[in-house]
Amino acid sequence: MIDLYTAATPNGHKISIALEELALPYTLHALDLTSNEQKLPWFTAINPNGRIPAIVDRAADNFAVFESGAILIYLAEKTGQLMPADAKGRSQVLQWLMFQMGGIGPMMGQANVFFRYFPEKIQAVIDRYQGESRRLFKVLDGHLKEHEYLAGDYSIADIANWAWVRTHSWSGVSVEELPHLQRWIKAVAERPAVKRGILLPESRLDRNSSAEKTEQFAIEARKMLETGQSRL
Repeated sequence: MIDLYTAATPNGHKISIALEELALPYTLHALDLTSNEQKLPWFTAINPNGRIPAIVDRAADNFAVFESGAILIYLAEKTGQLMPADAKGRSQVLQWLMFQMGGIGPMMGQANVFFRYFPEKIQAVIDRYQGESRRLFKVLDGHLKEHEYLAGDYSIADIANWAWVRTHSWSGVSVEELPHLQRWIKAVAERPAVKRGILLPESRLDRNSSAEKTEQFAIEARKMLETGQSRL
């Protein structure tokens, strides 16, 4: 049994989706980021960085793993699924996983900060992060033109990148004129395990959320950002 400590963020949803795909039994613990629950001593004993997600593998002497990419690798290696065993296949998956960890996530995260959360709108900075996110989307689109998934078969690389790319509208980044990326987004979204995992925990926002609800969410995120507690 695995304990998953998480929240409704792209990084959090990576792990709930992976656990659903792997059919691993787990207990969901949704943390309230607005109250800084992730900074309490009981949780920093699991993740010293005080961020979600994190897991505790009770079947492995309560082994704790933090950082979403590291958790995905751990789960894939634990089960022998969602990542090839051969060196080249494994490397391909890890390359696209690191593409998300070092590129897609940070760039979209900063786009979120300056486009959604900062009260002062600095257009040059917004353009910078939205533009870089769009450039990375084009890299994905070009690769997916010749490949059904990012690294051979469906893998943790797809899970990691999809969990972020699906939120492109929140970052203010378009996927228009990127047909191969759009095809991949839809294909991953139709997987039964993905449909389950994306609701664990369920986000308070969706594409049909009112402007008032969206603004309130942004205000709460801004408060977390100002106190250095946010997980973007």
